[in-house]
Amino acid sequence: MNATEFTRQEIETGRRLFAGEWRFVAAAGTPASLPPMRGVEIAFAGRSNVGKSSLINALTGRKNLARTSNTPGRTQELIFFTGGDSLNVVDMPGYGYAAAAKSKIAAWTELIDAFLRGRSNLARVYVLVDARHGLKTADDAALGSLGQAAVSHQIVLTKCDAVKPSELRDRIAEVETALAKRPAAFPTVLPTSSSDGAGIPELRAAIARLLEERKA
Repeated sequence: MNATEFTRQEIETGRRLFAGEWRFVAAAGTPASLPPMRGVEIAFAGRSNVGKSSLINALTGRKNLARTSNTPGRTQELIFFTGGDSLNVVDMPGYGYAAAAKSKIAAWTELIDAFLRGRSNLARVYVLVDARHGLKTADDAALGSLGQAAVSHQIVLTKCDAVKPSELRDRIAEVETALAKRPAAFPTVLPTSSSDGAGIPELRAAIARLLEERKA
């Protein structure tokens, strides 16, 4: 299922990385309320209802660490979680929710821009894309913003259990072709499913590998 190969040791390192006691740290609704930088941060972005909270819960092995909702646009702040000093996870507001007021969208944009440009400890933003639908216009805009901010980012496909294997292979190839045009984007795609756990060990391993690369 996963186009990126990991060794057993990397899988185990990833498991240990997320095996600690995860807890909520802060919710930031304005640039001034961003918490102090500590350790390494990774962030998860994506369209509303793409499954960010479910993925974070699956990664950390906690059912209710991140709030899940069927209401688009519910997460309106940057939500910070920590598993210790080494790794911190940020749940970013969902984008592409047309019903949000323009003033609210402007406030989100200001907050996210301040976060992306001001966090020197931000190692990577994982952009979640629904495997059933692929890249949408809102995703292109988000990827463009990440590229302009020169922030390393990578696509994670969600809900892959809802796609036939042949369709998933085509979707991965389609997204990786689009990413080839974006120099700041990591070239390979990580397919996952929070429902059946597919791809979760590999995503953990990818994050563990990223942290090791930052140490080198």
